[in-house]
Amino acid sequence: MGVSSMNLAKLKEIKKKYLPEINLRKNTPLNGKREILVCGGTGCHSNSSNEIIELFKYEIKKRNIPDVSVIMVGCLGLCSKGPVIIIKPDDVFYSMAKLSDIDEIITEHLENNHVVERLLYKLDGKIIPKLEEIPFYQKQKRVVLKNAGLIDPENINEYIAVDGYFALYKVLFEMSREDVLEEVKLSGLRGRGGAGFPTGKKWEMGYLSKDKIKYVACNADEGDPGAFMDRSILEATPHTIIEAMTILAHTIGANKGFIYIRHEYPIAIKRLEKAISDARNNNLLGKNILESGFDFDIELRLGAGAFVCGEETALINSLHSKRGEPNTRPPYPTEKGIFNHPTVLNNVETYANIPEIILNGGKWFSNIGTKTSTGTKVFALGGAVNNTGLIEVPMGTTLREIIYDIGGGIKGNREFKLAQTGGPSGGCIPKDLIDTPMDYEELKKIGTMMGSGGLVIMDETSCVVDISKFFLDFTVSESCGKCTPCRLGNVKLLKMLEKFQNGKAKEEDIKNMEELCHYIKENSLCGLGQSSPNPVLSTLTYFREEYESHVNGHCPSGSCKNLTTIKILPDKCIGCGICQKGCPAGAIQGEGREKRVIDKDKCIRCGLCITKCPVKAITRGE
Repeated sequence: MGVSSMNLAKLKEIKKKYLPEINLRKNTPLNGKREILVCGGTGCHSNSSNEIIELFKYEIKKRNIPDVSVIMVGCLGLCSKGPVIIIKPDDVFYSMAKLSDIDEIITEHLENNHVVERLLYKLDGKIIPKLEEIPFYQKQKRVVLKNAGLIDPENINEYIAVDGYFALYKVLFEMSREDVLEEVKLSGLRGRGGAGFPTGKKWEMGYLSKDKIKYVACNADEGDPGAFMDRSILEATPHTIIEAMTILAHTIGANKGFIYIRHEYPIAIKRLEKAISDARNNNLLGKNILESGFDFDIELRLGAGAFVCGEETALINSLHSKRGEPNTRPPYPTEKGIFNHPTVLNNVETYANIPEIILNGGKWFSNIGTKTSTGTKVFALGGAVNNTGLIEVPMGTTLREIIYDIGGGIKGNREFKLAQTGGPSGGCIPKDLIDTPMDYEELKKIGTMMGSGGLVIMDETSCVVDISKFFLDFTVSESCGKCTPCRLGNVKLLKMLEKFQNGKAKEEDIKNMEELCHYIKENSLCGLGQSSPNPVLSTLTYFREEYESHVNGHCPSGSCKNLTTIKILPDKCIGCGICQKGCPAGAIQGEGREKRVIDKDKCIRCGLCITKCPVKAITRGE
């Protein structure tokens, strides 16, 4: 395919043509037309959303229903309710749809104008049919995700219709390189990959380098357990990253860029490949971009899924086809990076803010969030909340607001215990600090960190020893092994945690474990080792008494099998036998309407009987 000459007039022409369809998705009626938006993110895709799209198209064509389009869009955020279907301009939100539901939606909604109530979103038993009325979305502010769920990520024209590539045009023809740097610095944008380094300062380092060859790179090697912010952004609006990288490249004087993405993200890779190809074919990548005389292109590089390659020097080593392990810094990548030339490297979410900053101004962005943590933050909200998924909130939004106003509260009306932020590198926020504003400084004050945006909520059934062990076990398996404190120290720390779980720990082990944590942090080579003890230190700070309980042979949450027994409370047992039928070990005894008892020697402490009991007569105890 030949390259299409693209300039401002052409961009405006495309916007004028496609914007009415986008406005229809914003509930602006357009000549009686309807659009069916189906989430095409990984979560919904794994639940047959692709097949749902094809079935909709087939049935609509077969029944000859006029003025209805079916559009695949990016992640709509409410992942726990997927697959998600929205019908516009009706603004009706269908959740957890199946292939078997499509016939009813077409017949009732499209042909007879009757909403299918059983598929509508429900909160506390109340039906909420309209997307705009769902509490999950009401406290969010979408900057990075403003077009996720609105446009087809595989259609470059729809991206242009929502002002895509207009920021690039502005940078190429209406701003100096110094102007761009000033706007990014004025915005206060900080790196969203975890460290929170000022983005404008990093860009300026690349700009000031005198090397004639420079590179830009995107870190899409998202490795935190439970994190899927970058993946979802790439799946929903891949052109945003291409545009932002091109803006950076022009600003610092680079002609080549790399996107380093983990191979476990096949949908994101597919959409990036198409976006790069479409950008080239429309004169938005490659030679003489937008007839400006500026040349820039992007190459994808696939990582093998090593967590340590999220660290920028390890990423660069992997990109060089070397072992993915970190280097001592300095020199920093802005001095000596890809192929030993200055390299400016940002993560996906950081880049996704750039076009909005250029179009609206750095001052506009700095007015969102807090004084030192500006803008919004995307979180992958998971764990014990009712609404798990992808959210975007202004910096400084409290944890309480996220859990109860957006997350819909704790599942099963249980009690909130702690939130883990920053993944294996982060720490915990206990319930008495639930009103902590989620920004860089406030989280640092309480001994945790923002990280890339993983946010796992846990209730009173979670054990802090088990939580620490889970994250440390992950870190041990992902360590590159280059430095001894990380390679051996974390293994020793993991074995100490296992002693607590197995009831073999002593009082002095708490102090020894604390000292080992500080040694690992102070002597490890890179951020992985320097932050790996954080979950242990954080839980020791806020839940020390729980470690002491383990020393005394009791797990308060009942999670550690060797430190608990399962009991049937005779005054509550109704003799229904439901627990007995589901016991895999045959440990529950009793006949007919007799009150059941547990044979402690046979019991494997799996807890299945606790979940099955209809009257909550079974508990964990010492």
